Amino acid sequence: MKKTFGAGTLREFKRLAKDPLLLAVILLLLISLTLFIVYPLVRIGIVSFRSREGFSLANFREAFSFWYYRRALWNSLLMGALTALLGTLVGFVFAYALVRANIPGKKFFNIIATIPIISPPFIGALAIIMLFGNNGLISSTLLGLRQANIYGFKGLLFAQILTFFPVGYITMRGVLESINPTLEDAAMDLGGNRIKIFLKVTLPLAIPGIGSSILILFVESLADFGNPLILAGSNFPILSVQAYLEITGMYNLPKGAALAFVLLVPSVTAYMLEKYWVSKKQYITVTGKPTGSTNQVVSSAARWVIFCVVSLMAAMVILVYITILWGAFAKTWGNDNSLTFNNFRYVFRVGFRAVLDTLVIAGLSTPVSGILGMIIAFLVVRKRFMGRKYMEFASMLSFAVPGTVIGIGYILAFNQPPVYLTGTLAILLLNFIFRYIPVGIQGGIAVLKQIDPSIEEAAVDLGADSNTTFRKITLPLMIPAFFSGLIFAFVRSMTAISAAIFLVSARWNFMTVQIMSQVESGRIGAAAAFSVILVVIILTAMTLIRFILRLKYRTTSSILAQ
Repeated sequence: MKKTFGAGTLREFKRLAKDPLLLAVILLLLISLTLFIVYPLVRIGIVSFRSREGFSLANFREAFSFWYYRRALWNSLLMGALTALLGTLVGFVFAYALVRANIPGKKFFNIIATIPIISPPFIGALAIIMLFGNNGLISSTLLGLRQANIYGFKGLLFAQILTFFPVGYITMRGVLESINPTLEDAAMDLGGNRIKIFLKVTLPLAIPGIGSSILILFVESLADFGNPLILAGSNFPILSVQAYLEITGMYNLPKGAALAFVLLVPSVTAYMLEKYWVSKKQYITVTGKPTGSTNQVVSSAARWVIFCVVSLMAAMVILVYITILWGAFAKTWGNDNSLTFNNFRYVFRVGFRAVLDTLVIAGLSTPVSGILGMIIAFLVVRKRFMGRKYMEFASMLSFAVPGTVIGIGYILAFNQPPVYLTGTLAILLLNFIFRYIPVGIQGGIAVLKQIDPSIEEAAVDLGADSNTTFRKITLPLMIPAFFSGLIFAFVRSMTAISAAIFLVSARWNFMTVQIMSQVESGRIGAAAAFSVILVVIILTAMTLIRFILRLKYRTTSSILAQ
């Protein structure tokens, strides 16, 4: 067995040696993924388990001997579980309404359900304060309540569900669309009632997708930093916030690293379950027959009930964004809500540097992240080499790691020679590049599995090397996945907070960090103005990227047709 393995490895190396550029790219990527994804996590582990006596659990004992941190861990797990369950439920209702119930206004509800994805993750928390806080529009102005405590469990849970249910919606929509509706029609023709069909046919086929959504939302909730920082309060501690405060407030890196390491364990565990267990249990219902449906699986009365429920959810999302928009133009939110441009004047006078810095960082990191995603997808699917599985795992690992953990890891890894990057543009760029490549990789892998490799083999037979084949043949066919990866990377880079808050400096600031600073200072109007500008920039960039995609895709299609 060992001999066979050694012979296979030698053959792989000889084959790669014939294409030096391909070998160099593989080696460079393996080194980069190790240095900028794996190494920061290793540093967290080393610092967490290191004390004056050497290898020790002292940092963990010191941290969790304090009841407050034990409670923070429990609260984080509880919030993650409830957000995952309720967010998946809301996402499933939205997806079922649009895919199966065929309610009116499907395009409108689809837009509403995806809007939170393109906005900063803490906009919901900011809107909740503006609506239900001490000077809130509903709590104070409409209801006349003098004190309205929306901080803690209830306010945070509402903000988390509002922020993350779109992820559940997108996951569940894909699952429901893959279920052949004629199965439900056949069950109805055999005399099954609608409730029994849903419970015995639709729901069992959707369970793997539901499980996937729950695990993804659990990871997203654990990784969230903005909502807890704004809404958790002192009575409901969250572990990601406590790790941040331990480092930035108490300047205790070992204890902060220990808290981050504890946060890392459930996140990576949930990610591994989702990727290597739940995703393997997806049901595919392909019959080779037409998949048209009579669409009678949902009764007329049930359809209107579902429509009302979805409309109520959509109204909450709309209310949040109307509140943010109104707050951006209000003189003093809660006291004088008359319209003014003062908040935007303040932003462009005091915070315009942060706007420019954010655009530079996102603009530089996005194309690199997109291209790297396509290259890694190409290598993982089309090439065989030693370290291929490691490359795939390491590149996807950043998807599972909370941003707080990544930020702390970068501080520990790159705060000393030989790689000293603290306070520089490079550390922000590297963080965003390697943190947001997974979606591009997943999209690229999905596209490549649909492309017949004989097209590329023909190019190689005609004398093209790997570089030319990738640039001239493979990459043009991967354009849709490439631009999807670009959109995701740009949106996440513009709205990142959990890792960015550790890495910004006096030389390089970030819009989301500025928004958090304005909220903490009580300048709600300025925070809302920053948020509006951020959303406008993202929408503009997405429109531009989609326009380029359509133009490029038409060009590519015409070339291939010729």
